[in-house]
Amino acid sequence: MKQIISLKNNREFQYVYSGRNSYANKYLIMYIKPNVIEEHRLGISISKKVGNSVVRHNFCRLCRESFRLNKHVIKDHYDIIIVARKEAKSKNFHEIESAIIHLLKLHKIHI
Repeated sequence: MKQIISLKNNREFQYVYSGRNSYANKYLIMYIKPNVIEEHRLGISISKKVGNSVVRHNFCRLCRESFRLNKHVIKDHYDIIIVARKEAKSKNFHEIESAIIHLLKLHKIHI
């Protein structure tokens, strides 16, 4: 099974933020920018206002898993950043997954 490639350093995050292509819903904000490599890359940003480290890590795992299960429905190759809102901390997997799919459709990159 292939691992998800992550955006790791500040320069990569700033590159995606500079595209100014974002949409939001009740739980998440999603930034995207096309990349030149042949893979999707995912970055997740969660503020301490969302919760303690256990809550933030659990949310991060939910995002990564829902992205892994749905990355085959994304057109082309993109760098994607998911930013959590405070309301997302108590949501389950299906609610987070539907929020991510909703944002992919708003960006018009969902097949």
